[in-house]
Amino acid sequence: MLKFLKYWLPVILWAGFIFYLSAQPGLSSGLPWLYDLVLRKGAHVVVFAILFLWVVRAFKNYGLSKRKALLCAFIFTILFAVSDEYHQTFVSQRVGSPRDVAIDSLGVVFFTWWQMRKRP
Repeated sequence: MLKFLKYWLPVILWAGFIFYLSAQPGLSSGLPWLYDLVLRKGAHVVVFAILFLWVVRAFKNYGLSKRKALLCAFIFTILFAVSDEYHQTFVSQRVGSPRDVAIDSLGVVFFTWWQMRKRP
């Protein structure tokens, strides 16, 4: 049980953080439109990249090869991005968007590529 918590608790906490942010009505930085847009979309990339890295760490704990751990983490994180956007359709002043899933996925794709290039 402790091993499970060691590897999956960060995933659960980070996913909860994302869920919490997604439940906030109309997040805005108060900056001019373009800066706000870049900041929010950049945050999408970063928070999902971090989730992906936590999930890769958790899956590697099960003795999966690097390739399989990356694939499982990739699928898990993209599905979480889809569910997050769906969740936003129920939040006031928020919308779920396939475009945002694609933006969330940028961090995941980048770190998958980066991890694949690294030696085991």
